[in-house]
Amino acid sequence: MDTLHLSAIYIYPIKSLGGFSVTESSVEERGLKYDRRWMLVDENNKFLTQRSNARLALLQVSMSNDSLLVTHKQTNEQIAIPLQPHTSEHLQVQVWDDTCEAVVVDSVVDTFFSDYMGSRCRLVYMPDSSIRPVDPRYAVTDNYTSFSDAYPFLMIGQSSLDDLNDKLEEKLPMNRFRPNLVVSGATPYAEESWREIQVGDAHFYGVKPCARCVVTTTDQETARIGKEPLRTLATYRKVGNKILFGQNLIFGRKGSDIRVGDLVSVSSVNG
Repeated sequence: MDTLHLSAIYIYPIKSLGGFSVTESSVEERGLKYDRRWMLVDENNKFLTQRSNARLALLQVSMSNDSLLVTHKQTNEQIAIPLQPHTSEHLQVQVWDDTCEAVVVDSVVDTFFSDYMGSRCRLVYMPDSSIRPVDPRYAVTDNYTSFSDAYPFLMIGQSSLDDLNDKLEEKLPMNRFRPNLVVSGATPYAEESWREIQVGDAHFYGVKPCARCVVTTTDQETARIGKEPLRTLATYRKVGNKILFGQNLIFGRKGSDIRVGDLVSVSSVNG
């Protein structure tokens, strides 16, 4: 196997809003530090995503020392969000089939998002006391995750995107696929077979390839929805009724800070 390196790290603090790249991050059991610890919910406390609200893509998240900043990519309207909730209101919120504990962040923040969405919604935070287990069929121990769709980390090989882009008329950026970890040096799609993975000093288990949804067809700069990449991926990456791209990971035996440039090693593969 060629030498593998971690070539990019991405964090998405608020589920389904724009993420950002960092040069290093702390690896925690439920995901990278700050990753998907916040989420928008509707009046029924059910999660909101780009799947049915593509315009969430236009809200870009960044970080300052003591807050998240959410900026509209086209109008530059902005709001600062405290890293710690300003309320003590606890809710039971729904993410897919899971129900877990969350805390309402701030009423002013709720007004900002409700006005933008045109319907009442609230921003909630996942406290450390909230434990949301991953699918037990794929857990190694009592693994859990944040407000991510199902698993705490997503890894994609840069060569996988390069191979896909060779098949597309218009090349797509990595942000269509919302990975946490990007690895360079592997053959296309090799990451989907990796089982035990070391990134620097951090250890991960690869548990299942990621089934992709319509979010990948949303341009993250304009919120326009197209047919790619799912149309092309379906011609050669479809297994059963799922289109695969990337590998879901769970926390391994230990975690630490990871940095762009870290060596990546694979000690075992699946099946």
